[in-house]
Amino acid sequence: MAYRETEKMRNRKAEARKRIIECTYECVAGGGFRSAQITRVAACAGVATGTIYRHFESKEHLFAEIFRIATQREVDKVAEALATEGNAVTRLETALSQFAERALRGPVMAWSLIAEPVDPKVEEERLKFRRAYAELFEQAIREGIEEHSLPDQNARQSSTCLVGAIAESLVGPLSPAQTGDTDPAENNDHNPLVNSIIRFCMQGLTGTRR
Repeated sequence: MAYRETEKMRNRKAEARKRIIECTYECVAGGGFRSAQITRVAACAGVATGTIYRHFESKEHLFAEIFRIATQREVDKVAEALATEGNAVTRLETALSQFAERALRGPVMAWSLIAEPVDPKVEEERLKFRRAYAELFEQAIREGIEEHSLPDQNARQSSTCLVGAIAESLVGPLSPAQTGDTDPAENNDHNPLVNSIIRFCMQGLTGTRR
């Protein structure tokens, strides 16, 4: 008789996978991908290291899953901001502001998602999500052109530049090498930096000083 997995066994496997993901996420949020050692994740999740590899083909596959989960949350937040009231300029400012503020409130995870050196499989996910951000911004820019709140421009190129500008502008402030023992999250006054980033990005889009 062929082996048939019981519902209890399926639930147990699902619960183990959930714990592995949650513990890996916590490790990354606390110290980046480099801190998410398999032995540490296994101990946190209460499973053997071999169990992790039964759920994920490799550490890279596990990290790619964590990257997708964490980044999708940020993409969704940007999408929500771009769906609020106001013209395209207002909505773009809101979305960019939220992106920067959320990054600065969670600097370790933000650094991991934006700039931490990662394996090729995770880097592949990073590029996919950069395109996801760009597509959201592109749509908003097109809407701004149509409603005449933004000048005519190559919306796709502008959106790509926007993603690059805001990501690169946060690399320094979030970098462990620059912050040292100082956690940027401890400094609640992010307004000067955020305002500077928004002003630069919007001047590029509108062609006017703000």
